[in-house]
Amino acid sequence: MTTMIDLTSLGWDAACESAFEDAQGVTPFDVEAGRVGRVDRGRVTVHTCSGLVPALVRLPAGAALEDQPTTGDWVGLERRPDGDIVRVVLPRRTSIVRKAAGERSDAQVMAANLDHVLVAVPFETRVNLSTIERYLVVAWESGAQPLVVLTKADLAFDPDATIAEVEAAAPGVSVLAVSAETGEGVEDLAAMLAGGTTALIGQSGAGKSTLVNVLAGQPLQVVSGTRQDGKGRHTTTARELIPLTDGGVLIDTPGLRSIGLHEDGEGVALAFPDVEQLVAACRFSDCGHESEPGCAVRAALADGDLDERRWHSWGKLQREAEWIAMRTDPAARSAARKRWAATGKAGKAQAALKRGRDPFA
Repeated sequence: MTTMIDLTSLGWDAACESAFEDAQGVTPFDVEAGRVGRVDRGRVTVHTCSGLVPALVRLPAGAALEDQPTTGDWVGLERRPDGDIVRVVLPRRTSIVRKAAGERSDAQVMAANLDHVLVAVPFETRVNLSTIERYLVVAWESGAQPLVVLTKADLAFDPDATIAEVEAAAPGVSVLAVSAETGEGVEDLAAMLAGGTTALIGQSGAGKSTLVNVLAGQPLQVVSGTRQDGKGRHTTTARELIPLTDGGVLIDTPGLRSIGLHEDGEGVALAFPDVEQLVAACRFSDCGHESEPGCAVRAALADGDLDERRWHSWGKLQREAEWIAMRTDPAARSAARKRWAATGKAGKAQAALKRGRDPFA
């Protein structure tokens, strides 16, 4: 039996309609609109008005890796007796993009056309604020609104103190404590996500699968316990678009042991507005935040207005973003070379002074 689907319940709106009409005017194929619900090794499952259909992907020659359809994409689907084919991927409003796994610097688009990015963090272990900040950088760079959900609230030792810590590390982001076991916070979370598209990210063991089942109102995901060492087991193996009982859709993602940045720093600025404001307030624009006079950062650290951990976290992510920019932007690469050369000269001069030599000889 074929189940009819109203695409508006999956996020279809006037902007999607306009983009689809533009695509129809360009592609030589007769295509039907749909939304990608799952990607499996070159094949996709697409939500259409006539139900879920499997399809192959055949984009125009020269399409980049980032252009391939991902979960959440709106696509143009050619319906064929011998098998449906995705011919067009509509422009993305927002998307989570991370560095591909391993040493490669290629982009991996994890989910597209999002309104929220939900960062799931387990309450049952001590929260790692630096890890949360890294996820928030990726979330901000997606163009969607981040949201931190502290799961397993029924197992929390000191929930109020933990929430306060996370709120301090996530300015501009809502932080919500949720327990799938007791129902605490579930209604509030469902109301926040209703009507939009939300990507769910976080490390293994964060309780994402349990949260999906509660929000979807049915046991869609296999649930597995956390290992004795505190690390989670992977129970979600593919990104999948799931309709929610209160409206909206959720894109569940496999647990990530680590997540590498791909963009060149806008997300860092959005995740650390307090640090960025201090850096801009330094007397010198090229302040190294070490011993320079008028350094607003050092003053804030000394006064306790800026946490040392957060400062180091910003520095690590900022260096990673600069490295990414250097690889992709010739101007940034040239500036980095000049900065490294100047640092090298300064180091040599300092060493010469220590040895009692003329540093300008």
